[in-house]
Amino acid sequence: MIGIPAVSHVLPSLEVVRALVARGHRVTYANDPAVADLVTSTGAEFLPYHSTLPVADNTWPEDPIAAMEVFLDDSIGALPQLRALYDQDRPDLYLHDIGAMATRALAEAQSRPVMQLSPTFVAWDSYQDDIGAHLWALPGADAYLAKYASWLAGCGATTTDVATYMSLPPRALALIPRVMQPKADEVDSERASFVGPCFGAPGARGTWQRPEGAERVLLVSLGSAYTRQPEFYRRCVAAFGGLPGWHVVLQIGKYTEPAQLGPVPGNVEVHSWVPQLAILEQADAFVTHAGMGGSAEGLLTATPMIAVPQGAEQFDNADRLVSLGVARRIDTEEATPERLRAALTALADDPEVARRSAGLSAQARAEGGTRRAVELIEEYAGIGD
Repeated sequence: MIGIPAVSHVLPSLEVVRALVARGHRVTYANDPAVADLVTSTGAEFLPYHSTLPVADNTWPEDPIAAMEVFLDDSIGALPQLRALYDQDRPDLYLHDIGAMATRALAEAQSRPVMQLSPTFVAWDSYQDDIGAHLWALPGADAYLAKYASWLAGCGATTTDVATYMSLPPRALALIPRVMQPKADEVDSERASFVGPCFGAPGARGTWQRPEGAERVLLVSLGSAYTRQPEFYRRCVAAFGGLPGWHVVLQIGKYTEPAQLGPVPGNVEVHSWVPQLAILEQADAFVTHAGMGGSAEGLLTATPMIAVPQGAEQFDNADRLVSLGVARRIDTEEATPERLRAALTALADDPEVARRSAGLSAQARAEGGTRRAVELIEEYAGIGD
């Protein structure tokens, strides 16, 4: 397995790795030392390489072409490091995160099979036309594509066409509910399989105890990257603090200090990080940034959501959740205490939202999760029972 050191990209496949180790496979996992503890918790053998992605302080370029170039530069720098790790220890199968773009080149150079484990949506048939029509018209796009083509031509990859390399790979597992996939009917089912969110036994990612007497529980979390939002957290405290019958768990991340929130009512507990899934399994509502991981966990646990998107694909995810009938979208600048409180009341007291949430949860669980992912990996690599 080869990954990138963004927590939101590491967590989705951890239980798959853990299950492969438990089934007796030797699993190595190459990633930056920043996430070594997460990797070694699975029992996999950690292999370090240095990543240049700006995940430590989340200083991503706002320009989309510049942001894509950050990933390309990281892959260009990662490939020789990965060769040093694997040229003399070639695996039966490479697994890789969607952001670890050098893996396919490495696998092709070694004539090894490769499978992408995507924590987000995968490319569909008209993906390049739909996305490229906008992206490739932006300033800097021509230089980016030329740089990408030059790298592919000299890195040992057998796939040297940039559009093909960037699109759906020969085999992929999407670790998301199929309902979150744009144009799902246009995804090649021979190459991509939707297995849904992949989790382990209860408590595998931590535990949380619902306070005695809490009638309803609300989780507020903007994930791992978009958490430098003290003003938004203060609005949440104003919206939900002291709200009768509600106990609130507020995750503020590593960029915000609790003191920045001001006085916090007794029904609000504040943490820098929480075991999100464990809380959602007991929660009645979820304020989320609509990242794919949070969206998937909300659907899996049938938790109604207030989506407050912050960046990347989260705006599309938020709209998708709304269209599914399980969420309300409120953009950050419009997230006043009054609107947040009104959205919570409307969601929590709507029986149709509860019905739709339950149905989508059943669909997500039926996709198979970790068990199905492991079956497909073993089948593809020819290493199963």
